[in-house]
Amino acid sequence: MNRNGEIINIEDDEEDRNVLEYVFEKLSYPNRRAYFKDGASALAYMNAPYAEPFLILSDIDHPYMDGADLDTQLITDIEIRRTGIPYLYLTNRANHELIIDAYGKLALGFFIKPNSPKELVSTLKAIMDYWLACAISS
Repeated sequence: MNRNGEIINIEDDEEDRNVLEYVFEKLSYPNRRAYFKDGASALAYMNAPYAEPFLILSDIDHPYMDGADLDTQLITDIEIRRTGIPYLYLTNRANHELIIDAYGKLALGFFIKPNSPKELVSTLKAIMDYWLACAISS
């Protein structure tokens, strides 16, 4: 895991992407953010030789390849799995089955998007601080 790497955000809603970027700017973490509208484009990016993401924040619902499909693809990609990149859901949609399915695959976290930017600041700070402090083999 590259703690200085970029944060991959997979979110097809432009307003949600803008709010996420606003919150990350407010938090002032040095990590560059990369935004993708779907899992397929994020996967193509992660397979590029220059990509060294710190973590992945994925919505569940997006076109072409949704979060669950991307999660399944990443499970089978040995090179990406070896990097230890945390795959986390940050989504509006949650139910018991989605959460169980997510943790049964590669997901290391499942977070409900807060309704306010202030609450999102708190959630993203907790996520970032945890993974920055977490001991993980790279």
